[in-house]
Amino acid sequence: MRILYFTDTHIRGTTPRSRTDDFLATLREKIEEVIEIADKEQVDYVLHGGDVFDRPNLSPAVVREFAALFRKLNVPIYTIAGNHDIYGHNPQTIDRTMLGLLDAFGTVRLLHEGDRVKLHQNGITVQLSGMPFHYDLDKRDVALDYQVKNEMNADYCIHMVHGMLVERALPESVPHTLVHETWCEDVDVLLTGHYHAGFPIQERAGKYVVNPGALARINNHPSEMKRMPQVAVLQFNNEININFIRLQKAKTGADILDRSYLEKAAYQEERLAEFIQQVRSGTDFEEIDIREIILQISGAENVEEEVRMEAMRRIAVEQEKEEASSN
Repeated sequence: MRILYFTDTHIRGTTPRSRTDDFLATLREKIEEVIEIADKEQVDYVLHGGDVFDRPNLSPAVVREFAALFRKLNVPIYTIAGNHDIYGHNPQTIDRTMLGLLDAFGTVRLLHEGDRVKLHQNGITVQLSGMPFHYDLDKRDVALDYQVKNEMNADYCIHMVHGMLVERALPESVPHTLVHETWCEDVDVLLTGHYHAGFPIQERAGKYVVNPGALARINNHPSEMKRMPQVAVLQFNNEININFIRLQKAKTGADILDRSYLEKAAYQEERLAEFIQQVRSGTDFEEIDIREIILQISGAENVEEEVRMEAMRRIAVEQEKEEASSN
């Protein structure tokens, strides 16, 4: 049995401000190549890890165009709902979304929490399940979302989760789950998305965790400048073999991502640091309102309005923290 997996297509009708190309045309070309890879690799099923669309109420014209593309696949396509596919991080709203519509029409087959599907090909059986994005994902017991039982006594068990699964810890303010917390006895292959950067194939004792990264690049973070879109092809025989295949038609980040916005943000951060240093070293301000100082120095030094407002915002945040700690 052979399966192709890709994730986070973020289909939308407009081009993100971080891109310099025609995003819709580029994404159409990528999905056409995914279909070509599926045919060439003679896969039996295609899986999508969520965030099929960039918003739940996308234009019907755009949905119709990409639904026609998905129908070109000669094999079934199963997917789960990502956070962009639903309203308010609530998977119960899926029936009111465009992804729910594609499921109703049979274009894709949507996996809900608790669903178990048996895939069968060439004497191999696979239990397939999925966990759509929901508000408590990566905030509650890992086992509730990332681990399932092989209830069908299948040869292999695949579980898809649209969660923030990462190799290395992120800031505490970002809900996430670490790969080493998810290993379990019954799940042979854990497929994840949501984390657009992806990571190398993880393996332990013949079990795998796979995130090839998002098919779409919708921001100009430095990591996206270097990353190339790819899909994963999984083969199940007496053992599991998994390989990443890069899209040949995808352009490099330098060709399609606009660095000017990122460079402007870095410049403003540098100017803000200089500005704060001026405030600190200028004089003794113990008897003066710090906000008045900002207004005076920003005027004298011709500091950009965005930098001045950001400085004011950060001071307000710190003042709120001080007041909270003193109460």
